[in-house]
Amino acid sequence: MAGITHMGDTNKDTEDASETDLAKHDEDDYVEIKEQMYQDKLASLKRQLTQLQEGTLQEYQKRMKKLDQQYKERLRNADLFLQLETEQVERNYIKEKKAAVKEFDDKKVELKENLIAELEEKKKMIENEKLTMELTGDSMEVKPIMTQEQITEDLRTLNKQLKSPKRPASPSSPDHMPPTPMEAPSQRFEARIEEGKLYYDKRWYHRSQAIYLESKENTKISCVISSVGTNEIWVRKTSDSTKMRIYLGQLQRGAFVIRRRSAA
Repeated sequence: MAGITHMGDTNKDTEDASETDLAKHDEDDYVEIKEQMYQDKLASLKRQLTQLQEGTLQEYQKRMKKLDQQYKERLRNADLFLQLETEQVERNYIKEKKAAVKEFDDKKVELKENLIAELEEKKKMIENEKLTMELTGDSMEVKPIMTQEQITEDLRTLNKQLKSPKRPASPSSPDHMPPTPMEAPSQRFEARIEEGKLYYDKRWYHRSQAIYLESKENTKISCVISSVGTNEIWVRKTSDSTKMRIYLGQLQRGAFVIRRRSAA
Protein backbone atom coordinates (compact mmCIF):
# COMPACT_ATOMS: atom_id res chain seq x y z
CA MET A 1 0.00 0.00 0.00
CA ALA A 2 2.91 2.29 0.83
CA GLY A 3 4.44 1.66 -2.58
CA ILE A 4 1.24 2.55 -4.33
CA THR A 5 0.97 5.75 -2.39
CA HIS A 6 4.53 6.78 -3.30
CA MET A 7 3.92 6.17 -6.98
CA GLY A 8 0.82 8.32 -6.90
CA ASP A 9 2.70 11.26 -5.41
CA THR A 10 5.40 10.96 -8.02
CA ASN A 11 2.88 11.09 -10.86
CA LYS A 12 1.23 14.15 -9.33
CA ASP A 13 4.52 16.00 -9.12
CA THR A 14 5.27 15.13 -12.71
CA GLU A 15 1.93 16.55 -13.86
CA ASP A 16 2.51 19.77 -11.90
CA ALA A 17 5.93 20.17 -13.48
CA SER A 18 4.52 19.64 -16.97
CA GLU A 19 1.83 22.28 -16.41
CA THR A 20 4.43 24.76 -15.18
CA ASP A 21 6.60 24.20 -18.22
CA LEU A 22 3.60 24.60 -20.51
CA ALA A 23 2.57 27.87 -18.90
CA LYS A 24 6.10 29.22 -19.21
CA HIS A 25 6.21 28.18 -22.84
CA ASP A 26 2.90 29.92 -23.52
CA GLU A 27 4.13 33.11 -21.84
CA ASP A 28 7.25 33.08 -23.97
CA ASP A 29 5.15 32.64 -27.09
CA TYR A 30 2.92 35.61 -26.08
CA VAL A 31 5.89 37.89 -25.52
CA GLU A 32 7.34 36.81 -28.82
CA ILE A 33 4.04 37.48 -30.60
CA LYS A 34 3.77 40.95 -29.03
CA GLU A 35 7.31 41.73 -30.02
CA GLN A 36 6.57 40.63 -33.57
CA MET A 37 3.46 42.78 -33.68
CA TYR A 38 5.42 45.77 -32.44
CA GLN A 39 8.09 45.18 -35.04
CA ASP A 40 5.46 44.84 -37.76
CA LYS A 41 3.74 48.09 -36.74
CA LEU A 42 7.03 49.90 -36.54
CA ALA A 43 8.03 48.60 -39.95
CA SER A 44 4.65 49.69 -41.35
CA LEU A 45 5.03 53.19 -39.94
CA LYS A 46 8.56 53.45 -41.33
CA ARG A 47 7.31 52.26 -44.69
CA GLN A 48 4.45 54.82 -44.63
CA LEU A 49 6.89 57.60 -43.68
CA THR A 50 9.10 56.66 -46.57
CA GLN A 51 6.13 56.64 -48.94
CA LEU A 52 5.03 60.03 -47.55
CA GLN A 53 8.43 61.51 -48.22
CA GLU A 54 8.36 60.06 -51.72
CA GLY A 55 4.80 61.25 -52.27
CA THR A 56 3.47 57.78 -52.95
CA LEU A 57 1.48 57.31 -49.75
CA GLN A 58 -2.14 56.53 -50.69
CA GLU A 59 -3.66 58.63 -47.89
CA TYR A 60 -1.39 61.54 -48.78
CA GLN A 61 -2.33 61.30 -52.45
CA LYS A 62 -6.03 61.15 -51.57
CA ARG A 63 -5.90 64.25 -49.42
CA MET A 64 -3.68 66.08 -51.92
CA LYS A 65 -6.22 65.38 -54.63
CA LYS A 66 -8.92 66.96 -52.47
CA LEU A 67 -6.75 70.00 -51.73
CA ASP A 68 -5.97 70.37 -55.43
CA GLN A 69 -9.67 70.34 -56.29
CA GLN A 70 -10.36 73.02 -53.67
CA TYR A 71 -7.43 75.10 -54.98
CA LYS A 72 -8.63 74.89 -58.58
CA GLU A 73 -12.21 75.72 -57.55
CA ARG A 74 -11.00 78.82 -55.72
CA LEU A 75 -8.94 79.94 -58.69
CA ARG A 76 -11.92 79.45 -60.98
CA ASN A 77 -14.12 81.53 -58.68
CA ALA A 78 -11.44 84.23 -58.55
CA ASP A 79 -11.28 84.33 -62.36
CA LEU A 80 -15.07 84.60 -62.58
CA PHE A 81 -15.07 87.42 -60.04
CA LEU A 82 -12.34 89.23 -61.97
CA GLN A 83 -14.28 88.84 -65.19
CA LEU A 84 -17.49 90.14 -63.64
CA GLU A 85 -15.71 93.08 -62.01
CA THR A 86 -13.93 93.92 -65.27
CA GLU A 87 -17.19 93.87 -67.20
CA GLN A 88 -18.83 96.08 -64.54
CA VAL A 89 -15.96 98.57 -64.66
CA GLU A 90 -16.12 98.66 -68.45
CA ARG A 91 -19.89 99.26 -68.35
CA ASN A 92 -19.43 102.04 -65.81
CA TYR A 93 -16.67 103.57 -67.92
CA ILE A 94 -18.81 103.54 -71.06
CA LYS A 95 -21.77 104.96 -69.14
CA GLU A 96 -19.67 107.72 -67.57
CA LYS A 97 -18.06 108.55 -70.89
CA LYS A 98 -21.45 108.90 -72.58
CA ALA A 99 -22.70 111.09 -69.71
CA ALA A 100 -19.61 113.32 -69.98
CA VAL A 101 -20.04 113.69 -73.73
CA LYS A 102 -23.74 114.50 -73.34
CA GLU A 103 -23.07 117.05 -70.60
CA PHE A 104 -20.37 118.68 -72.72
CA ASP A 105 -22.68 118.90 -75.74
CA ASP A 106 -25.55 120.25 -73.64
CA LYS A 107 -23.38 122.90 -72.02
CA LYS A 108 -21.91 123.84 -75.37
CA VAL A 109 -25.39 124.38 -76.78
CA GLU A 110 -26.45 126.25 -73.64
CA LEU A 111 -23.38 128.49 -73.82
CA LYS A 112 -24.06 129.29 -77.46
CA GLU A 113 -27.74 130.03 -76.79
CA ASN A 114 -26.84 132.27 -73.83
CA LEU A 115 -24.33 134.22 -75.89
CA ILE A 116 -26.84 134.59 -78.71
CA ALA A 117 -29.46 135.82 -76.23
CA GLU A 118 -26.99 138.32 -74.75
CA LEU A 119 -26.05 139.61 -78.19
CA GLU A 120 -29.70 139.88 -79.19
CA GLU A 121 -30.44 141.80 -75.99
CA LYS A 122 -27.52 144.15 -76.63
CA LYS A 123 -28.75 144.61 -80.19
CA LYS A 124 -32.23 145.55 -78.93
CA MET A 125 -30.72 147.96 -76.41
CA ILE A 126 -28.67 149.66 -79.14
CA GLU A 127 -31.73 149.88 -81.39
CA ASN A 128 -33.79 151.33 -78.54
CA GLU A 129 -31.05 153.84 -77.74
CA LYS A 130 -30.97 154.84 -81.39
CA LEU A 131 -34.75 155.22 -81.41
CA THR A 132 -34.59 157.29 -78.23
CA MET A 133 -31.92 159.53 -79.71
CA GLU A 134 -33.93 159.95 -82.88
CA LEU A 135 -37.00 160.96 -80.88
CA THR A 136 -35.02 163.44 -78.77
CA GLY A 137 -32.81 164.70 -81.60
CA ASP A 138 -29.62 163.73 -79.77
CA SER A 139 -26.38 162.88 -81.55
CA MET A 140 -25.59 159.27 -82.29
CA GLU A 141 -22.15 159.79 -80.80
CA VAL A 142 -21.76 157.63 -77.72
CA LYS A 143 -21.62 160.19 -74.93
CA PRO A 144 -23.55 160.66 -71.70
CA ILE A 145 -26.87 162.21 -72.71
CA MET A 146 -26.79 164.74 -69.87
CA THR A 147 -23.40 166.11 -70.94
CA GLN A 148 -24.33 166.11 -74.63
CA GLU A 149 -27.48 168.12 -73.96
CA GLN A 150 -25.56 170.68 -71.96
CA ILE A 151 -22.97 171.06 -74.72
CA THR A 152 -25.71 171.51 -77.33
CA GLU A 153 -27.44 174.16 -75.22
CA ASP A 154 -24.15 176.01 -74.68
CA LEU A 155 -23.41 175.98 -78.41
CA ARG A 156 -26.83 177.42 -79.18
CA THR A 157 -26.32 180.21 -76.68
CA LEU A 158 -22.85 180.94 -78.04
CA ASN A 159 -24.13 181.04 -81.61
CA LYS A 160 -26.85 183.52 -80.63
CA GLN A 161 -24.28 185.75 -78.97
CA LEU A 162 -21.96 185.63 -81.98
CA LYS A 163 -24.76 186.46 -84.40
CA SER A 164 -25.98 189.44 -82.32
CA PRO A 165 -23.44 192.40 -82.48
CA LYS A 166 -23.03 194.19 -79.20
CA ARG A 167 -24.47 197.72 -79.05
CA PRO A 168 -25.86 199.98 -76.42
CA ALA A 169 -29.08 198.69 -75.19
CA SER A 170 -32.18 200.74 -75.71
CA PRO A 171 -35.69 200.28 -74.46
CA SER A 172 -36.70 199.19 -77.93
CA SER A 173 -33.81 196.81 -78.47
CA PRO A 174 -34.38 193.07 -78.42
CA ASP A 175 -32.37 192.81 -75.22
CA HIS A 176 -35.09 194.72 -73.40
CA MET A 177 -37.99 192.97 -75.07
CA PRO A 178 -39.72 190.15 -73.20
CA PRO A 179 -38.52 186.75 -74.29
CA THR A 180 -40.68 184.85 -76.68
CA PRO A 181 -41.96 181.40 -75.67
CA MET A 182 -39.29 179.75 -77.84
CA GLU A 183 -36.50 181.62 -76.01
CA ALA A 184 -37.87 180.92 -72.54
CA PRO A 185 -35.71 178.53 -70.53
CA SER A 186 -36.95 174.96 -70.63
CA GLN A 187 -39.05 173.78 -67.71
CA ARG A 188 -37.31 171.58 -65.15
CA PHE A 189 -39.06 168.58 -63.59
CA GLU A 190 -38.18 166.79 -60.39
CA ALA A 191 -37.24 163.20 -61.19
CA ARG A 192 -35.41 160.64 -59.11
CA ILE A 193 -35.37 156.87 -58.47
CA GLU A 194 -35.67 155.40 -55.00
CA GLU A 195 -36.08 151.73 -54.01
CA GLY A 196 -36.97 150.63 -57.51
CA LYS A 197 -39.64 153.32 -58.03
CA LEU A 198 -39.64 156.53 -60.05
CA TYR A 199 -40.61 159.82 -58.40
CA TYR A 200 -41.58 162.26 -61.16
CA ASP A 201 -43.50 165.53 -61.02
CA LYS A 202 -44.74 164.84 -57.46
CA ARG A 203 -46.01 161.37 -58.34
CA TRP A 204 -44.63 157.87 -57.84
CA TYR A 205 -44.41 155.43 -60.74
CA HIS A 206 -43.60 151.73 -60.51
CA ARG A 207 -42.93 148.77 -62.75
CA SER A 208 -45.85 147.56 -64.93
CA GLN A 209 -47.63 150.92 -64.57
CA ALA A 210 -49.47 152.24 -67.64
CA ILE A 211 -48.36 155.70 -68.78
CA TYR A 212 -48.38 158.16 -71.67
CA LEU A 213 -44.96 159.27 -72.92
CA GLU A 214 -44.87 162.69 -74.54
CA SER A 215 -41.83 164.10 -76.37
CA LYS A 216 -40.71 167.54 -77.55
CA GLU A 217 -42.27 166.83 -80.92
CA ASN A 218 -45.67 166.59 -79.18
CA THR A 219 -45.86 162.86 -79.90
CA LYS A 220 -47.89 160.91 -77.38
CA ILE A 221 -47.10 157.23 -76.98
CA SER A 222 -49.04 154.72 -74.89
CA CYS A 223 -46.50 152.71 -72.85
CA VAL A 224 -46.00 150.48 -69.85
CA ILE A 225 -43.01 150.80 -67.50
CA SER A 226 -41.13 147.51 -67.94
CA SER A 227 -38.27 148.14 -65.49
CA VAL A 228 -36.78 150.80 -63.22
CA GLY A 229 -32.98 151.02 -63.07
CA THR A 230 -30.63 153.26 -61.09
CA ASN A 231 -30.48 156.18 -63.52
CA GLU A 232 -33.04 155.28 -66.14
CA ILE A 233 -36.32 153.51 -66.81
CA TRP A 234 -37.35 151.17 -69.61
CA VAL A 235 -40.80 151.52 -71.18
CA ARG A 236 -42.57 149.19 -73.59
CA LYS A 237 -44.83 150.62 -76.27
CA THR A 238 -48.26 148.99 -76.25
CA SER A 239 -48.57 149.30 -80.02
CA ASP A 240 -45.67 147.07 -81.07
CA SER A 241 -44.05 146.02 -77.72
CA THR A 242 -40.74 147.72 -78.60
CA LYS A 243 -38.75 149.03 -75.65
CA MET A 244 -37.23 152.46 -75.03
CA ARG A 245 -34.78 153.65 -72.40
CA ILE A 246 -35.52 157.02 -70.79
CA TYR A 247 -32.85 158.67 -68.62
CA LEU A 248 -33.57 160.79 -65.55
CA GLY A 249 -31.83 163.74 -67.23
CA GLN A 250 -34.31 163.62 -70.10
CA LEU A 251 -37.24 163.65 -67.67
CA GLN A 252 -35.69 166.47 -65.63
CA ARG A 253 -35.15 168.66 -68.74
CA GLY A 254 -38.58 167.91 -70.15
CA ALA A 255 -37.30 166.03 -73.18
CA PHE A 256 -39.92 163.47 -72.22
CA VAL A 257 -43.02 163.97 -70.13
CA ILE A 258 -44.77 161.16 -68.32
CA ARG A 259 -48.52 161.16 -67.73
CA ARG A 260 -50.54 158.54 -65.94
CA ARG A 261 -53.15 156.60 -67.84
CA SER A 262 -55.66 153.90 -67.09
CA ALA A 263 -54.38 150.35 -67.55
CA ALA A 264 -57.64 149.29 -69.16
